Amino acid sequence: MNHPQPSNTSGDSAAVSSGSSFRRRSFLATAAAAVTAVKTLRADEFAPDAAPVRYPDHRLVTLDDRFKKLMLGNTPVQRLYHSKNMMWAEGPAWNGSGKYLVWSDIPNNLQHRWLEDDGHVSVIRNPANNSNGNTFDKQGRQISFEHLTRTVARYEYDGTRTVLADKYNGKSLNAPNDGVVHPETGDVWFSDPGYGALMDYEGILADTGSVQPYQKEAIYRWEASTGKLFKVTDEIFKPNGVCFSPDYKKLYAADTGASHYPEATKVIKVWDVVDSKTLANGKQFASMDLVMEDGATKAGFADGIRADIHGNIWASAGWVGQGYDGVHIFAGDDGARIGQILLPEICSNVCFGGTKRNRLFMTGSQSLYAVYTNVRGAHFC
Repeated sequence: MNHPQPSNTSGDSAAVSSGSSFRRRSFLATAAAAVTAVKTLRADEFAPDAAPVRYPDHRLVTLDDRFKKLMLGNTPVQRLYHSKNMMWAEGPAWNGSGKYLVWSDIPNNLQHRWLEDDGHVSVIRNPANNSNGNTFDKQGRQISFEHLTRTVARYEYDGTRTVLADKYNGKSLNAPNDGVVHPETGDVWFSDPGYGALMDYEGILADTGSVQPYQKEAIYRWEASTGKLFKVTDEIFKPNGVCFSPDYKKLYAADTGASHYPEATKVIKVWDVVDSKTLANGKQFASMDLVMEDGATKAGFADGIRADIHGNIWASAGWVGQGYDGVHIFAGDDGARIGQILLPEICSNVCFGGTKRNRLFMTGSQSLYAVYTNVRGAHFC
């Protein structure tokens, strides 16, 4: 987190010292609140008989005043569903007409559905080809990014499955991971890092006999009008979660390449979208480095990401532990981390949904969480 330096326009060094001291006290107060949250965050806070939450919820951590405008003071972080049988919850996507959320349990080869009306959870698809991410197109058809088949697939209104993409330049895709739909063109933009298909859940090598990808890890665009597949960039180690800016002029992608490439950094990248078809000017948007309560800087992985209507990026985060795992929120204008939502599990992915599109859904390792916000998601899923 970058802190602005106090200016000394009057030449008064005492004023500078006083301003610096005030900023330091403000920072320490914020840090102390975060530390308190870390120390008191427990998994049993979400148990059925857990004590009531005292507002504001201490699991909502403000690191910058810009975050205060995005959160409500009288809302809790809720665990909507938990199962010891669920192995890795992923890919939440909101269906507005059906008023339900769908998500994947990749290792168990299932897709679940949570109904907004009564909170009922059921299996919506079994088997699900070890799907990871999910989204819906502008016609309301579900699109899934599958590990088992290394495919981007669409489910039609009658339930039949249509393969949109499974090869590029005559070779199999690695394992499509996450994607978004451009509303004007209907094109599907998706990441293909290779997790899942190159090594199965038990750690046995896939049919290649190697963990090497079939293709250079990349981001693709499936063109709805022609059915053709285009590579839009491979200037990234392993692209994971992807999302558009509110105006669809930028594309963001989480880079989780450090899982396999020592030289990779744990960052979120951003590109300019040119003519709704190609990408240009790729650069780092935000770093996943965070100074922890013990003073050490640690970095986990950003996974699923989504934008709100103001352009802020909400990124799932994990693989560090208490005080880090959950959701990190980055300001859209400068990429500064402005807030966190702390969870007792690694957070894999997020999406905005609900009737007013102001409810953030979060998939954890074995759970589904949600929190109401004071901002709407830029897109439904």
